[in-house]
Amino acid sequence: MNRIDARFARLKAARRTGLIPFVTAGDPSPAHAVALMHALVEAGADLIELGVPFSDPMADGPVIQHASERALARGVGLDDVLRWVAGFRRQDDDTPVVLMGYLNPVEIRGYARFAQEAVAAGVDGVLLVDCPLEEGEVLAPLRAAGLKRILLAAPTTAPARMEKLCESAEGFLYYVSFAGITGAARLSVADIAARVAGLRERSRAPVAVGFGVRDAQSAKAIAGFADAVVIGSALVERLAGAAEEGEIAERARAFLQPIRAALDA
Repeated sequence: MNRIDARFARLKAARRTGLIPFVTAGDPSPAHAVALMHALVEAGADLIELGVPFSDPMADGPVIQHASERALARGVGLDDVLRWVAGFRRQDDDTPVVLMGYLNPVEIRGYARFAQEAVAAGVDGVLLVDCPLEEGEVLAPLRAAGLKRILLAAPTTAPARMEKLCESAEGFLYYVSFAGITGAARLSVADIAARVAGLRERSRAPVAVGFGVRDAQSAKAIAGFADAVVIGSALVERLAGAAEEGEIAERARAFLQPIRAALDA
């Protein structure tokens, strides 16, 4: 069983809400990228969403854009990201890892080659923001290699298309809580709860909610109706500027542990 499916099965059996932190690979320090991943798990992460630095993002807000810029300035590329996942797997063969990014670096590498190398490194799924569901040329090699294709749904998604997303969802369906970019503070819990309830009834996969989740309070509000909570910009912002391994790990733990506790409460 794919690690993502196995983890969500365990969460469901334990009646727990999953915690999915997002970090940009190579930020704040390429030298401590693997240590940061381990720190996230120690702090309570159930899955890790690892951002592949990209120069022209479409959905990322200023915080994650700047993190990508810092990583790119340090020379971080897809080779590094896959090497860090492989390094993480030497000690952790259980925690699912999803790569989040954009189509261009994958297309340049070649879809089949990327899929094979990602699986060999220990990647479990990919979320390609600018790759629509209909791109069979991309999806076929990913599926053949065993990668889960994480799909995005939003409040602006048309009903007919939402049905297609629910039917095609793999690993988990990522519900964007509002129409906008990452990091904005526009969380309307009542509206999200109603939409997510409908999605969970129809989706083949669990539903995770992201965008606008910034702290323990907002995460706990979503925990009552979602299978998992994704938190990125606020964490990336907290990590920015840390240089030493100990400081990076401590900032990650200090940020995530209260959120983990709130979800479990």
